[in-house]
Amino acid sequence: MLFLALLLVSAGLAAAAPFAFPLANGFPNLNATTLQQVEKLAGGTLPNGALPSTLTPDGVQTLQLIAANELSEVAFFTQLLQNITSKVPGYHEGHHPYIIDTLTAVVAQEQVHVLSANGALANANQTTIQPCQYVFPVSTFESAIALAQTFTDVVLGVLPIAQSVFTADGGEEAGLVPIVGSIIGQEGEQNGYYRFLQKKVASSAPFLTGGAPQFAFSAISQFIVPGSCPNINVIGLTAFPALTLQSTPQAANSTLIFSVSGPLNAANATLVYITGQNLPVSVPIANVSSATNGSTTFAASFPFDSGFNRGLTIGALVAGAGKTFNNTAEVAAATLFGPALIEVD
Repeated sequence: MLFLALLLVSAGLAAAAPFAFPLANGFPNLNATTLQQVEKLAGGTLPNGALPSTLTPDGVQTLQLIAANELSEVAFFTQLLQNITSKVPGYHEGHHPYIIDTLTAVVAQEQVHVLSANGALANANQTTIQPCQYVFPVSTFESAIALAQTFTDVVLGVLPIAQSVFTADGGEEAGLVPIVGSIIGQEGEQNGYYRFLQKKVASSAPFLTGGAPQFAFSAISQFIVPGSCPNINVIGLTAFPALTLQSTPQAANSTLIFSVSGPLNAANATLVYITGQNLPVSVPIANVSSATNGSTTFAASFPFDSGFNRGLTIGALVAGAGKTFNNTAEVAAATLFGPALIEVD
């Protein structure tokens, strides 16, 4: 799977029951009174400025991806809050009133984010994204907060790309740039809190790790119950096959073990790391071994001391031996399996 190995491999966490919409308040379909209640809990309102009346195809895809991501976050944090307030075993650490108040605000804020993205799509007569059913493989408050930090790291890596898309044509979409910028700041506030709860340094690094839309879509897809989405296919992205990290990463030069489903030729593949705002780092793979279940494991060096960031590093297995890349978009275009989300603190 796509998660940090500590969540899926080492911890062996069980998946929760599928989460389905609508919420108790009717979300994603809110009347005016309920919207005001959500905005009050969120601490602020939807932007009331003019929205684009037209969108480029890239702009449509970007807003649809944002909406899909925010829907998954609404589902995750709603379920987390329910597990805490219902006193589900394993979630006792979240019973503090401050934590409950914070998560209550986050649930409302993510709802407003969905309404903002889908509202921009609707204003331009484009397809809005409807919710799926979701499964989140966490069973404790601790594992849930670790997962929240990881997927928020991914979000923070891809939202700046959305800003670039909205400025590319110089049209009406440019008005969305400050809105997305404010979401980046808001998600950063959230992530500092999730890191604090884990007793990590609140801000991981001076420059956060970048991403790519394909990696973000893959992150969303691995939460989704297959066949449960009314229209997520309209986004036009395909999730990569999983690249699973089998070993626990350390903040030092080391060797990591990965696995993929299916055969693999070491002479025609390269492991690429994306960390901070640095150029992607390519390393060869070795010790390729096939299992009877069809999976393949391999080893790759993890050159952390050569300038890797604290926090998130993205790993991707790409086609071709000895391949090098100038940016994350090039990595995503060549990816065979991934991303592996590697958290080091």
